[in-house]
Amino acid sequence: QVQLVESGGGSVQAGGSLRLACAASGFSFNTAGMAWFRQAPGKEREGVVSIDWKGSTIYADFAKDRFTISKDNAQNTLYLRMNSLKPEDTGMYYCATDQRPWRLSLEPNDYIYWGQGTQVTVSS
Repeated sequence: QVQLVESGGGSVQAGGSLRLACAASGFSFNTAGMAWFRQAPGKEREGVVSIDWKGSTIYADFAKDRFTISKDNAQNTLYLRMNSLKPEDTGMYYCATDQRPWRLSLEPNDYIYWGQGTQVTVSS
């Protein structure tokens, strides 16, 4: 049974940083492609960054130079380091996978399994 559990969200002021974590279980984490998505109130879910099993990544334009994804295969945990946060980064952040190793996509429909999300609130 695939499980993804996000943590690390919170409230920060603009310019601050957060590190989100996604604890994974129930599948072969070290050979799975993973991604982070976010959804602001009243908006569609959008891709933030994706990483395949080899460590190749693709970032949304808004995430380049500010956000960094990483995988700790020993701990079965996916991370998202977010720096220089802006009020427009506010939203629920989700991790996702479809277990395919080569999955490198920012399209929500490409993913099957999702966590429950962790809230990020950035105040100005």
